[in-house]
Amino acid sequence: MEVSVVYAAAGNPPWIRLNVPEECTLGDAIAASGLCDRFPDLNLKAARVGIFGKLAKLDTALKPGDRVEIYRPITRSLDDDDDDDD
Repeated sequence: MEVSVVYAAAGNPPWIRLNVPEECTLGDAIAASGLCDRFPDLNLKAARVGIFGKLAKLDTALKPGDRVEIYRPITRSLDDDDDDDD
């Protein structure tokens, strides 16, 4: 079956289409995508993952056409004027 894996990396997020076995899990698809090798800082034990915008576990079974998503934390860096002393 065909699925895709996308990682919310800064800049140009990679989107990888894969043909995987019918019994493939979310974690299997991520491993097959090679994204962990491409992004060594990616820690799947700490990262949130999902399918079509809904959080899921790595052992979730996939269906044909699923889009596996690896999310990164949302961070905000404060400018010098952005302080809480106002």
